[in-house]
Amino acid sequence: QVQLVESGGGSVRPAESLRLSCAASEFSLDTYAVGWFRQAPGKDREAVACIENLNSKTFYADSVKGRFTIFTDKTQNTKYLQMNNVKYEDAAIYYCAKDEEDSCREMLSKPKWWEIGSWGQGTQVTVST
Repeated sequence: QVQLVESGGGSVRPAESLRLSCAASEFSLDTYAVGWFRQAPGKDREAVACIENLNSKTFYADSVKGRFTIFTDKTQNTKYLQMNNVKYEDAAIYYCAKDEEDSCREMLSKPKWWEIGSWGQGTQVTVST
């Protein structure tokens, strides 16, 4: 069974930084594109960032470009989301997800988030003074 585990969430002040982790224990993340998504209360789940395995190509939502970075540590079989200059509107539950292709375009073009195959349980990010 595919299992993704997010960690690293917590409470930060605006302009601070936070690093989220997405680890897999039963399979290698080196085969698939992996995405980070977030869902704030009352809002739809939205894509934040995605990274492809073969060419390390990355995609970012406009709202996080220049502030967030998605990257890979292959030795740890982990994908990270480095969040810098965090804003109030970044507060949400953050999820990592993978599908069956090494393509962020394919993953992010799915009409509904639940059409993406595998998800972690999420990690909460709170932004407050």
